[in-house]
Amino acid sequence: MRCPYCDADNDKVIDSRAADGGHGIRRRRECLACGRRFSTREAVEERVRLTVIKNDGSRVPWDRQKILTGLERACYKRPIAIESLQKIVEQVEDAVFRKFEREVQSIEIGKAVAERLKALDQVAYVRFASVYKQFRDLDDLLQEVREVLDSAPPPAPGQGLLF
Repeated sequence: MRCPYCDADNDKVIDSRAADGGHGIRRRRECLACGRRFSTREAVEERVRLTVIKNDGSRVPWDRQKILTGLERACYKRPIAIESLQKIVEQVEDAVFRKFEREVQSIEIGKAVAERLKALDQVAYVRFASVYKQFRDLDDLLQEVREVLDSAPPPAPGQGLLF
């Protein structure tokens, strides 16, 4: 590290501490040439940015907020904590960044979100799927609802329909 005072490249670290909520390190250094002290910060380099290829062929930068917004719309007035939605966003982001290096089709992101949302809330899943799968008519919607009902575990005793 170069000294900001004398430009020498010879220093020693006096103290290191966590910074930025544990996402970085603050180091106190002393220049061995001029004796003055200065601080530096270290942070983990961010992931390589992914480009999302949309259905129309256009390309946009990865934006995790878009996933969260889509989930919030699908879960509108459903009894789902925001923490659960944020967890899905983190899981999807981790899975996508592990599997793809530079570009990812938006359909792949939609699949990953839908898979997790289906396990969380069936109604929210059908809402999300209606946009993600681009249903053409009510028959498409009914088919998806039938598939969700067929794949759902049976209700616990005492929690079935009352009629």
